[in-house]
Amino acid sequence: MKIGIIGLGDMGRLYARTFAKAGLTVAGCDLPDRKLALLEELSPLGIEILDDAKEVANTCDFIFYAVEAEKIEQVVANAGEATKEGAIVTGMTSVKTPEVAAFEKYLPAHTEIILTHALHGPGFETKGQKLIVAPHRISSESYQKALHILKTLESEIIELKDFHQHDQIMADTQAVTHMGFESMGTAWKNAGTYPWESGAYVSGIDNVKILTTLRIFSYKSHIYGGLAILNPYASKQIEAYAQSESALFKMMIQEDEQNFRERLYQARDFVFHGQHDLILFDDAIMKEFSIGTNSALAKPNSHLSLLAMVDAWYQLQINPYDNLVGQTPPFKLRLGIVEYLFKNDELLEETIQTALYDKSIRGDDLEFHTAVREWASIIKYKDLEGYKAHFKAAKDFFEPLLEKGREQSALLIKRLS
Repeated sequence: MKIGIIGLGDMGRLYARTFAKAGLTVAGCDLPDRKLALLEELSPLGIEILDDAKEVANTCDFIFYAVEAEKIEQVVANAGEATKEGAIVTGMTSVKTPEVAAFEKYLPAHTEIILTHALHGPGFETKGQKLIVAPHRISSESYQKALHILKTLESEIIELKDFHQHDQIMADTQAVTHMGFESMGTAWKNAGTYPWESGAYVSGIDNVKILTTLRIFSYKSHIYGGLAILNPYASKQIEAYAQSESALFKMMIQEDEQNFRERLYQARDFVFHGQHDLILFDDAIMKEFSIGTNSALAKPNSHLSLLAMVDAWYQLQINPYDNLVGQTPPFKLRLGIVEYLFKNDELLEETIQTALYDKSIRGDDLEFHTAVREWASIIKYKDLEGYKAHFKAAKDFFEPLLEKGREQSALLIKRLS
């Protein structure tokens, strides 16, 4: 089968190189002004660079649309009718509902459709990473043929039943996960201080928070914007997170200890008292990955962002361990530090006392509360341009350390795994 890749950005080029290295015939395209650079980079690897998406669609047998989620309909509308008869088509976006809608609207009836989603960024080789696969409009024979090709990526293939299951899982593992860390970044930006300069952010848990935040802001905003705004299951979960955070914050400033405790304990019992394989993060490892040097100034933290996450899971009746099937590195890091906090009675008690009575952390909590509301409103009103602008403001604030943060977080992920 001839592999065709429409969109030779970071992920498209990664897949093109990987398939070519495995001995498959590969062709692809991107915007016209990038053709010369792609010829120089990929032609020596045996990858054919074609003029446009229609040519790829018309000449290839297994076609990958590696374009942004917000542009998938436009690109499929342009090239879909040219699809080679009997070809298998897939999309590489992280949200499948708009992708499926575009395929069903613009692809010929003879086209077979399979859904794929790599749970890693272009900074990782495909080998050993997770790859979600789900059938849509495809025969059993063609589905097995597609799986055979996908196995050359040497990824861990996770098969789901359909795109609805995919988007429900991704709403938790990606959209809400990213929004939580983006809110932390915006809060720190609005406060005008780097978190590693404060004694409230020097614990192992806080090192993970900081590095994951830096990792997210080191990538492109459209990746996260599409996940949050175009996934129909994301808005409900993001609003639930915002409501949980707001309810807990009100109890904190009212020092309503009884209701605060009861709510958190109910959430803890729901999420963590089942028969689960626990992540069990190592505190010593987490403490190794510190950007700041103010450990002597260490003080307790309210960890409002993590308390709100567990409460939201409880309110939505979501078991996050079930979603590990579609885990991403940031999701596993988030679930790992939440688990570490809630499974440690002494640390949880310190966190509750700090949240309710330590006024020195209240200003940071207010900034976080405001940031959560800002992000939730942007997503609720599907303001993609606002999302990009809000993301860029925090990204610019952290710019000097983004590359280091991405490198360090990759090392942390490897160590904790």
